[in-house]
Amino acid sequence: MKVSSMTAACVLGMLTAIPQSAIAGGAGDYPDRPVRIIVPYPAGGSTDILTRLLGKGLTQRWGQAVVVENRGGASGIIGTEAAARSEPDGYTLLMNGSGPHTVNISLFDKLPYDPVRDFAPVVRGMTIPLLMVAPANAPYGDVKSFIAWARQHPQTANYCSIGPGSPSHLAGELFKSMSGLSHLTHVPYKGSGPAIIDTISGTCNVMFDAALSSGPQVKNGKMKLLAIGTEQRDPSWPNTPTVSESGLPGFSAYTWSALFAPAGTPPAIVRKIQQDADVVLRSEEVKKALLEQGAQPGGGTSEDLKKFVDSEIAKWAKVIKDSHITMN
Repeated sequence: MKVSSMTAACVLGMLTAIPQSAIAGGAGDYPDRPVRIIVPYPAGGSTDILTRLLGKGLTQRWGQAVVVENRGGASGIIGTEAAARSEPDGYTLLMNGSGPHTVNISLFDKLPYDPVRDFAPVVRGMTIPLLMVAPANAPYGDVKSFIAWARQHPQTANYCSIGPGSPSHLAGELFKSMSGLSHLTHVPYKGSGPAIIDTISGTCNVMFDAALSSGPQVKNGKMKLLAIGTEQRDPSWPNTPTVSESGLPGFSAYTWSALFAPAGTPPAIVRKIQQDADVVLRSEEVKKALLEQGAQPGGGTSEDLKKFVDSEIAKWAKVIKDSHITMN
């Protein structure tokens, strides 16, 4: 069959009018306009600081503004839902924390988003260790001696947290379960400040808390550090063992933040964001700034993040179910 020169010209014109990214399945000229990253927390917190550091680095790499939008409230639900309902075009991203992304699904019956179905994992941003701390004058100085002491004081042994459903609370329940201290009483507080005060005074026997808030109290001698909640020792506390190596193998509890895109975002765009974000997160400037916040820099592949998120959801779902924790 012969094709007229006019028909051929029309076909050629149609093909050249199609963006090359659509033909090749690539990221094309992305981004060609400003990119928004939603943070489901108020400004000034650790996740906000991380996002602004990342945004600055991506702005320099892309030549397009990366704007941070804080949409806090309702345990991170408001901002996370807003991101889930955004266009999956790569121009709205979400820097989410461990609570909204892996814990809320087990705490709340009617969550307006699904952390797995509604999002595409991009890259892990940072990890913030939870420190297992105790009063400076406590008669125990490590995990094993605390467990022994708690067994000798079944009526009074307790742990405090910064609030119901918080990482501090869930870490305490995981510790309670793995140590066999079923009698360990949970004492919830409204925030880290009051919990730290009562840990210093001795009202609280132990507490799991973020390094950023409890670390200074350890360094000034007002509290003692029993162990670190991460899988490996923290470079900021190299001589302090993890809970796992202190007699509870497999224990891990910490907070983290990671970058996500709405589900349906083109894979090539997700890959470009991941690759560029990984470079920024591994830069000396970002590493230094995060370490000053008591955080460990992230990075890695989208596949790594997906596996991690799936495992975190399963782990905390079991802890929440076994501990009968609800937030409805």
